[in-house]
Amino acid sequence: MSAARRKAQSPTRPRIVIAGGGLAGLSLALALKTALSDGVDVTMCDPALKRDPHGDKRSYAIAAAARRMLEALGVWREVEDRAQPILDMEITDSRLQDPVRPTFLTFAGEVGAGEPFAHMMTAGDITAALLDACRKAGVDLRAEGVKGFAVAGAHTDVALTAGETLHAALLVAADGARSRLREQAGIGWIAWPYKQSGIVATIAHERDHEGRAVEHFLPSGPFAILPLKDEIRADGTVHHRSSIVWTERAENVPALLESHPEDLLIELERRFGLQLGRLSFETRPQAHPLSFGVARSFVGERVALLGDAAHVIHPIAGQGLNLGLHDAAALAEIVTDAMRLGLDPGAADVLDQYERARRADITAMGLMTDGLNRLFSNDMLPVRLIRDLGLGLVDRMPGLKRFFIREAAGLTGREAPRLLKGEAL
Repeated sequence: MSAARRKAQSPTRPRIVIAGGGLAGLSLALALKTALSDGVDVTMCDPALKRDPHGDKRSYAIAAAARRMLEALGVWREVEDRAQPILDMEITDSRLQDPVRPTFLTFAGEVGAGEPFAHMMTAGDITAALLDACRKAGVDLRAEGVKGFAVAGAHTDVALTAGETLHAALLVAADGARSRLREQAGIGWIAWPYKQSGIVATIAHERDHEGRAVEHFLPSGPFAILPLKDEIRADGTVHHRSSIVWTERAENVPALLESHPEDLLIELERRFGLQLGRLSFETRPQAHPLSFGVARSFVGERVALLGDAAHVIHPIAGQGLNLGLHDAAALAEIVTDAMRLGLDPGAADVLDQYERARRADITAMGLMTDGLNRLFSNDMLPVRLIRDLGLGLVDRMPGLKRFFIREAAGLTGREAPRLLKGEAL
């Protein structure tokens, strides 16, 4: 066993085990180890840690508040040159067959001077940067899973898939929407399907997107076009790219994905439009069933839920990842402050603070995205007239537009954790 591993297993310090190496889990691990240094052992467990993170070509919108967090953690400077700022956004509402797709609402993309409300980047880039920062900070990274746990008074015994048992003050379940650890903790799950799937892909196009994001509201669901950073090829030519999130009725998706590539491209063009010239698929389209889900509690005995293990929302507002990063910022602050006072990070009163800090925000965002999807994913004429009137009114109210853009940036609501303000813990 290496000296670094022996140090990571010191019995004199509290240990926090994080099960799940996604962006929220990695951010939490880095935040805790950066703030508390040798005062805590942080162990991250996920079989996916053995894979090269750069192979993950999924794209995410990083809201301004989340970007401030990554900046405070020293990660943003490592990825900023690969992040595409969203400079403005437009929203349309039409039927697929309509010859004209009118724009009802536009947003300027800044929440402050020189600060875009969001950036687009690939999951692989940000994951690689977080992993590197975690290694340098001394996080114990284990490429194996957590198969179970058993609370034993002042600690919990966390059983790893390779056979080792770790004694932890706190287990953080960041193992996704189908969390086995949440189930083992006896925490209920409230959920319903949307009968929609989200088709995601990276699209190459002929003309520059100029940093503009577009959301087309169509009867089957929203179709979002999100700008990605241009790639410069070896011959010096510029490669323009965007990410799409194509919401479609679930029963239509198998036929779409199994169709001939040229037929699928025609369906893409009908939704994407031709404003950016010729289109092609840069990555293979993948579909994911969409649903709503929220845990009845975000905490159990010496267990805290993080990210998708705690909540899943519709992607209509692009806030799923950002909610998970908000979880990480809140839990890191609560645990750090408690441990600096000499308190047990897994104690019920400490975890109750996390429950109170996140419940209202998650509930509000879940209800909002659920309501927006139900409002815009239908073709009833009276509803279309009312929602288009509402969009037009918002477009004429600068104050309300500023509120919505700050909401998308994660800069409204309850008192934000310090990391989301760009402050160190």
